[in-house]
Amino acid sequence: MTRKTVAFEVAIIAAALAATWAAWPHLPELIPTHWNLSGHADHVGPRWWIILIGPGFMAAITLLTWLLPSLAPKSFKVETFQQTYQQIMLIAFCLMAYLFAAQLWAALGHPADAAGAILGGACLFVVLIGNLMGKVRRNFFIGIRTPWTLSNEHVWYATHRFAGRTMVAGGLAGLALAICGLHRSAVFFLLASTLAPVLYSLVVYKQLERRGAL
Repeated sequence: MTRKTVAFEVAIIAAALAATWAAWPHLPELIPTHWNLSGHADHVGPRWWIILIGPGFMAAITLLTWLLPSLAPKSFKVETFQQTYQQIMLIAFCLMAYLFAAQLWAALGHPADAAGAILGGACLFVVLIGNLMGKVRRNFFIGIRTPWTLSNEHVWYATHRFAGRTMVAGGLAGLALAICGLHRSAVFFLLASTLAPVLYSLVVYKQLERRGAL
């Protein structure tokens, strides 16, 4: 991780802790932690969960960003796509920060479509990650990791180029639907955009297998 990235993430974590400290006296004992597709909170938890969900998860991503490269097997090092890896992990960190802000806002009792805000953030995350999929090299931590992509380099690259297109298209469609309040349809496009590449990897692998190109 670069010093600028570390400084940025530490500053955001500190800001999240400060926001939690300032909001703490105004938070109810039980806060919403999950919303159904109708936009209604269907699960609550103790207010200290906001610390785990926000600063805790953000700190975990920062730690993983630093730790994963040293855990990767020799032939699957993330250093082969270091810049892309850093960008993906930073996007994941920013998503956690956004989800924390949306959840804290909802926990304070402000009227808002928390489910739509969270779903919209997830869709935007998929769009941003989709733009980077074609640059991801074979590894065990990031990308479409199926038995077929991990066993063949051609299948990996073909699948990730396909995933880039489906994730951007599905994420944009899901974002538009989430903004319109059509949560179920947004989830459908979101899931389809990420699951289609899994099936595609099997199709490409079987095509190579029939041609004897494996």
